[in-house]
Amino acid sequence: MNRIYIRDLEVECIIGTEPHERVERQSVLINICLDCDFARACESDALDDTMDYKSLKDEIAGVVSESSFLLLEKMAGEIAKICLGRDLVSAVRVTVDKPGALSGARSVAVEIERSRLG
Repeated sequence: MNRIYIRDLEVECIIGTEPHERVERQSVLINICLDCDFARACESDALDDTMDYKSLKDEIAGVVSESSFLLLEKMAGEIAKICLGRDLVSAVRVTVDKPGALSGARSVAVEIERSRLG
């Protein structure tokens, strides 16, 4: 299996359940690991034979920045759905960090894994 990583994608959004979190945008850090088959791209050197990670990043950043999720879990699940909507992606691992969510901790994070098989 081949993997593509998108690391530390920072997006400003509305996220959280506290009243101030429903009006103040916060940063989240998104990390994505995509299992995909890009063997053809290794031979052809053609973008059409691989996963266009720039367009995927743009789509995810757009959705997250316009969202107002209550839970990191829901956000991670929606990101996973977007990734699995790409033809070459067979599985995805998504981690979403919310820096400063807990005093004394650098961040709180959730991680989910999804595949086309379930």
